[in-house]
Amino acid sequence: MPLFSENMNPMLLSTFLISWNISSCFFLLYKDSNHSSSSSVPKNYQHVLALAFAVKEINEDPRILPNISLCFHILNSYYTAKMTFKAILNLLSTQHRFVPNFKCHNQNNVIALVGGCLSEISVNIAILSATHKTAQLTYGSFLPPEGAKKQLPFLYQMVPNEAQQYMGAVQLLQHFGWTWIGLVAVDDDRGNKFLETMIPMLFRHGICYEFILRIPKWSYIDEMIALGMKERIFEIAFESKARVFFVYGEPPSFQVLRMLLFVAPLFELPPPGKVWIVTSHWDFASLPVQRIWDTETFHGSISFSVHSKQPLGFHKFVQTVRPSWAKGDGFIQDFWEHAFNCLVNVAKVIQEGKESCLRDEKLETLPGILFEMNMTGHSYNVYNAVYAVAHALHTVYESSSKHRRWDTVHFNENGELFAQFDVTNWLMFPNGSMARVKVGSLDPQAAAGILFLLLYASVQVLPLSVCNDNCYPGYSRKKREKEQFCCYDCAACPKGMISHKKDMETCIKCPEHQYPNKEQAQCIPRVPSFLSYGESLGIILRSLSLFFSFTTALVFGLFLKHKDTPIVKANNRSITYILLISLLLCFLCPLLFIGQPAKVSCLLRQIIFGIIFSVALSSVLAKTITVLLAFMATTPGSRMRKRMGKGLATSIIFSSSLVQAAICTVWVNMTPPFPDVDIHSLDGKIILECNEGSAAMFYCVLGYLSTLASLSFIVAFLARKLPDSFNEAKFITFSMLVFCSVWFTFVPSYLSTKGKYVVAVEVFSILSSSVGLLGCIFGPKCYIILLRPALNSREHLIRRKN
Repeated sequence: MPLFSENMNPMLLSTFLISWNISSCFFLLYKDSNHSSSSSVPKNYQHVLALAFAVKEINEDPRILPNISLCFHILNSYYTAKMTFKAILNLLSTQHRFVPNFKCHNQNNVIALVGGCLSEISVNIAILSATHKTAQLTYGSFLPPEGAKKQLPFLYQMVPNEAQQYMGAVQLLQHFGWTWIGLVAVDDDRGNKFLETMIPMLFRHGICYEFILRIPKWSYIDEMIALGMKERIFEIAFESKARVFFVYGEPPSFQVLRMLLFVAPLFELPPPGKVWIVTSHWDFASLPVQRIWDTETFHGSISFSVHSKQPLGFHKFVQTVRPSWAKGDGFIQDFWEHAFNCLVNVAKVIQEGKESCLRDEKLETLPGILFEMNMTGHSYNVYNAVYAVAHALHTVYESSSKHRRWDTVHFNENGELFAQFDVTNWLMFPNGSMARVKVGSLDPQAAAGILFLLLYASVQVLPLSVCNDNCYPGYSRKKREKEQFCCYDCAACPKGMISHKKDMETCIKCPEHQYPNKEQAQCIPRVPSFLSYGESLGIILRSLSLFFSFTTALVFGLFLKHKDTPIVKANNRSITYILLISLLLCFLCPLLFIGQPAKVSCLLRQIIFGIIFSVALSSVLAKTITVLLAFMATTPGSRMRKRMGKGLATSIIFSSSLVQAAICTVWVNMTPPFPDVDIHSLDGKIILECNEGSAAMFYCVLGYLSTLASLSFIVAFLARKLPDSFNEAKFITFSMLVFCSVWFTFVPSYLSTKGKYVVAVEVFSILSSSVGLLGCIFGPKCYIILLRPALNSREHLIRRKN
């Protein structure tokens, strides 16, 4: 058994995986039980150097354990329980004799055990150390059994609980959007516990797995090929859509995975091109066959490693290592030969035909895949473990110690270490060298939600690992039948809804003051919509309103100027003035409809419009009734002639308008109009409008106007052929025909339009019907007054009568 020892007292025992027994754990091309040679793992030799360096520092420091020297003894576990038990019992028994449970001398007593690097080995050591009440500090992965603290009270873990890394891994997957992964786990109890913990955690955070690949702890290549052909595990891994594999296992199971990749070409499978995520106890470099197998497959892999620092002087210490640097080092020669691919023993050079080591090779020239000059996480755990033991002893000998060259470490009630993890990105190069770059950190003690910290500048290329393409904004997920929730189709959002993020489960509605854009990917503010004075349509309608108001005023002035002429006096001059004034106000009414709706304008515009138009139509009705009754009163001094005075016309106008005023009063008191907004009728618009309060009352106003117009039309139609020089009946008939046509077409137009065009339709109807009244009734009269004044004389009137 390889041995490294320094004969000092007290003694610190450490077990490392330095060399493997090939009959139990090395991979052969074909199974051969007679093969019994061993092969080194050069990478793990740094664990030995870290232990030696820590002991050297402590022994040379007079402030720690003064007048006391530490010694250490290193044994190889060979990855087997048998060799582990034998090594521990040898040291805990009589020197040079194997007598279990007996210790017959008082020197070189073991005060603490450091090891092992695997959980199984650590448990085997812990069973014996607990029996002998010897403290054990394990620096490798460790899965404590149930009730471990009671069964193994002297066990302390220099590595944090590995379960703390799982949440960091989940956050890493979420950060990069890797929702479709493959799970690779060693096929033992540890792998089962890993899957039982990890799968529910993945599901809770929206991550699915495509497959679970169980790999054996140890296997031969011929067995692995047979297993691959039977279970098709190669196709699962290589043809998977998942680009990210989360792997759980220990270095021996990593050998199995490496062998899978090594024999994959036999199945004519392409390189997988995956991103491998591994936990802290898995070291890509801890293999004895790095020169044989290609490592570029693992380029870009991400691992969690225990946070480590670089002790002062360690780099210089490692540079001094030579094959003859320590007489008691049973590992250095084997390490040197495997690392530099040469032979130290001259006799072997002649026998095996290899090159002889020059003995001046330098460790710093080795590629990182074989040996690293910087202290790794596991080596740093060994370093801290030695200092923990030393200061525990110092505390026993001295009441206190203020000197600290090591890091303060803290254990919980279960003997587990509190520590951070580094997130490392592995870079593999074609020449076999490697480098690892820290890209983030994981602090299990941090507040919830900020466990994972990524150094963004270190991430350059981001692969995708999803079941299907993302659903981009404007689409939402649609679950596929009989598939995991990570696999879905993308469905466009319904009209009026958006999705503003990738892979939204459902589309959402915009706030009322916003609406979806064309891509339905975001909400944008709605634009207020109303008939304003500044827009083209508003300018045109306002100009028409003012123009016809001015025209009406001119007509009114013209009639005042010629008030004593026969054509003005012939048809009740006072009613004519009332009609002209009401028409003037009708032309001004649209100004209340244009502009942003306000409380006052909404309340007044329909009321004023209804009452003024009632006065205008009542005046027209009074004119036609007056003409009709005038020809009925043929006998001078008859009662009909007496009733045809000013009182009849005034009463018709007043009573007819009073009815409309009553309707408007009821409307205002019960359900008055008010400003309102409509966000549903037009996309992207907030319609600022006047809510009529009661549609029934609005149509009552229009209905009453239609009644007055219909009565005027009927009476005028009956009086159209009466003999009179200036008979207005036929002109009134045409005006009422225009009026009724306009307002009968107004109703369907009003109901079919939205937004500001509703207001425009009503304004246009007001202007059109008013122009019809003005043009049909007063147009012929203005023509006679201005262009045919000869017809507007008493002499012409007498000639027509004769």
